[in-house]
Amino acid sequence: MAVESTASAVWEGTLMDGRGTVRPASGTFPELPLTWRQRAETRDTGTSPEELIAAAHASCFAMALSFGLGNSGHPAEKLETTAQVSFQPGTGITGIHLTVRGRVPGLNADGFQEAADGAKANCPVSKALAGVPVSLSASLA
Repeated sequence: MAVESTASAVWEGTLMDGRGTVRPASGTFPELPLTWRQRAETRDTGTSPEELIAAAHASCFAMALSFGLGNSGHPAEKLETTAQVSFQPGTGITGIHLTVRGRVPGLNADGFQEAADGAKANCPVSKALAGVPVSLSASLA
């Protein structure tokens, strides 16, 4: 059975001078402010669609990597993942860089890299973002 996830956004005004909010239906985080400046000029306050994509990609990748490692007989003790989404005004999302550092007993660096490459290729968010170049740095703690 499919699970549906929902979020909503409200925007008022022009792109450059307007403002908006985004909120998940689950209520797991509060309504967050959006402005063009926050999206294209600064990451000081508020959020952006790209930051929300980064959160989704980091969490999906970590879960996919955990699944792959567990299935190969090397369950991870800890995986720390960061996704950095690059946005260029006028162009859009130009790339995503995943960084993962893992503590996986009994697994060498080559095995970890292979598992990380598999997770990058197969996590559902990576698949949804297939039109964007994704790079990966993986290391063991």
